[in-house]
Amino acid sequence: QVQVKESGGGSVQTGGSLRLSCSVSPNSIDDISVAWFRQAPGKEREAITASHTSGRIGYADSVKVRFTASRDLANNSLHLQMNSLKPEDTAMYYCAAERWVAWSVLLDSDSYTNWGHGTQVTVSS
Repeated sequence: QVQVKESGGGSVQTGGSLRLSCSVSPNSIDDISVAWFRQAPGKEREAITASHTSGRIGYADSVKVRFTASRDLANNSLHLQMNSLKPEDTAMYYCAAERWVAWSVLLDSDSYTNWGHGTQVTVSS
């Protein structure tokens, strides 16, 4: 079983930035797929980005301009840099990991069985 832990959430004003981190263990981030999702109150879970075992990173169209993911092999983490934040980005952000995920379903939450507890991001206007 892969252990997943998120960090870096908080409160910012519109236009601000936050950097989230997702650390995984005991597997190397190079050997598993790791993804970020978010869920706002009353809304469905939404995919943000994911790192594939091939090294490629996929993004949801809704965030690819403002959000950037980066793989940190030294710390076994997937970071999520979020810029130009908007109130509609307010949500609980979750990280998930899975040993093998096909590229075609990389951003599908059903592809993942190992989830963190989430970190809250709140953007005020």
